[in-house]
Amino acid sequence: MSPDIILTIDEKQVTVPAGATILAAANKLGIQIPTLCHKDGLEPFTSCFLCVVDIEGRANPAPACSTAATDGMVVQTQSPRIRETRKMCLELLLSDHCGDCIAPCVLTCPAGCNIQEFLKDIAEGRNDDAVHAIKEALPIPGALGRICPRPCEAQCRRVRVEEPLAIGWLHRYAADENAAGGRIHRPAPGPDTGKIVAVIGAGPAGMAAAFFLRQFGHAVTVLEAQPEPGGMLRWGIPAYRLPRESLGKELNAIIEMGIEMRYDRVLGKDFSLADLRREGFHAIFMAVGAPYSSALQVEGETLPGVLGGVEFLARSAHGKKMHIGKRVVVVGGGNTAIDAVRTARRLGAMEVTILYRRTRTEMPALPVEVQEAEREGVRFRFLAAPLAIRKQDHGLAIRCQQMKLGEPDASGRRRPVPVSGQEFDLEADTVIAAIGQKIDAGMLRQEGLELDAQGTAIRVNSATMQTSSPDVFAGGDAVACEDQKIAVWAVGSGRLASIAIDQYLTGQPVVGRPAVFKMAMGKDPETITSRRFAGIEKNERTPMRELEPEDRVTNFREVELGLTPDVARGEARRCLACGCGAAGDCVIREYALEYGADPDRFIGARRDYTVNTEHPDIILEPGKCVNCGLCVRLGRDADALGIFGFVDRGFDTRIQPYFEFAANEAGKRLCLECAEACPTGAILKRSDLGAHICFARPPESV
Repeated sequence: MSPDIILTIDEKQVTVPAGATILAAANKLGIQIPTLCHKDGLEPFTSCFLCVVDIEGRANPAPACSTAATDGMVVQTQSPRIRETRKMCLELLLSDHCGDCIAPCVLTCPAGCNIQEFLKDIAEGRNDDAVHAIKEALPIPGALGRICPRPCEAQCRRVRVEEPLAIGWLHRYAADENAAGGRIHRPAPGPDTGKIVAVIGAGPAGMAAAFFLRQFGHAVTVLEAQPEPGGMLRWGIPAYRLPRESLGKELNAIIEMGIEMRYDRVLGKDFSLADLRREGFHAIFMAVGAPYSSALQVEGETLPGVLGGVEFLARSAHGKKMHIGKRVVVVGGGNTAIDAVRTARRLGAMEVTILYRRTRTEMPALPVEVQEAEREGVRFRFLAAPLAIRKQDHGLAIRCQQMKLGEPDASGRRRPVPVSGQEFDLEADTVIAAIGQKIDAGMLRQEGLELDAQGTAIRVNSATMQTSSPDVFAGGDAVACEDQKIAVWAVGSGRLASIAIDQYLTGQPVVGRPAVFKMAMGKDPETITSRRFAGIEKNERTPMRELEPEDRVTNFREVELGLTPDVARGEARRCLACGCGAAGDCVIREYALEYGADPDRFIGARRDYTVNTEHPDIILEPGKCVNCGLCVRLGRDADALGIFGFVDRGFDTRIQPYFEFAANEAGKRLCLECAEACPTGAILKRSDLGAHICFARPPESV
């Protein structure tokens, strides 16, 4: 019997049997050395080289998985040289790795909704599970499914086949089905922490923050200037797009988590931030929005009959009578402008016109909303801007300037430029300015909050939503951000702030959401290799059922009627499941984050995307393979010898499956064992992906 030996690893002594490897000795000490190619019971392979360590007296790093420990050896596992070597090895492996860690729709969602997961649940008929998955990020999925501009759908890779998934319609469907069951799902509040948070504003950002703060166990009081919750969702989105009853049910479900509501309470008038601190609140979340319309800055805009878009929509939502006449002109090209002109049509206006200084292509409004406005009889006057408004005998006259498009501006859209000598007049009974929104900057400064350089938004740390006052956080329309300020972004800001507020209240470093490593095949669908879509059958998106124009322009009934269960399941089955099925426990992804690896450091030829679906239990995506050899070595002593093997040499080395040898029970067990061992998701169990998985293509040998 060989004597034991003693060595030192990271200044800790350990005794191991003679012949033990450095990796085994480190494991005995609880020291984690990274490795992709090692598995207990298999011979060392030394292919990934991540397990390198420094050994005193040796010039070069040595692989811990295959280097025998010797008596008196001194090892360092985390020296700067070793960490840099591991990082380089990871970057070399990732330079030949073709895959998506996270689905592009999920990455694009401003709230981080796990879209791929809830689509799988809907496709397989598990609506309750779908709602639970959605509400991990979106507390009001029914509302957002109706009004969100859905940036996620623009990144859906299905556009390379025919049309994107109807993601918004599908989480609306899941929410509506849940509500129809009589009780809307609400997560349980966390254990009481003894901390209380004031949320100012009951719009999407404020209610989202309250929703997540309750799950952390903090008490929440929401102070709202209006008599009901909802913010711009209630007062700025017309009921034909977002019915009040549907919105109310979702908001009440949040309130029923144990949130105190104080209505008709205006910051700067009824209370101050100092008052809240004196009352004992430990943190404050500002979700005060941008409740005022931006001015046209033209002569005559204070005349009777000239309204702001936000104020016009709010008065309509409150049910206040307005005499807008038969001729209405709305200035602007965003969603508020479209909402205003379609609302005016429902309030009795017969001649309704959008005046927009660019062309239809540059309109920021949702294209579908523009199309629906056209169907309802709205006229569009493009490349025109107001110069002045004057009163005349029969209403108002708008002096307009003809425009043309020049070079792109900071928004990326071509700048409108006046055409000299070309002016014209439009007549109207009412003019509505819908060119933007603004905050109450004076009140916010009075409350001690730092604004951005333009004085148009609260300055925040974008990673934490923390303001210049450590106990005050802010989100939604009132804050400075580079992203489009849409409702789902507001919800995401509330979620992000809740994480940071919890860190602040519990004495942790306020850093926001944990970092994750994300690798993608391309920046958008058009940059993805065509082989990703080879063999996928076309399956057109089912149109939304909706009211006909003649049935809607005299009322505020909801226009879009929702999906049926069969249509919803069929639509969800169109999902290509772009995100890796092993992302949650991917070993190489974990190491890449730990070592700060850059997958684009080494530029060169990279594996193309291929897939093999011929086995009943597993799916292969060889582009993700890093040649660790675990699947090859697992079969060497098994009855199903030879299911996986190496072919070619050098940089062209690949692993080849031989599924004809995997037909017996031992072979099937080995395939599943290989899927469990694979560190990169190149071998996946079908059961982990879902029964609906859309790999509608012929088997492909790879």
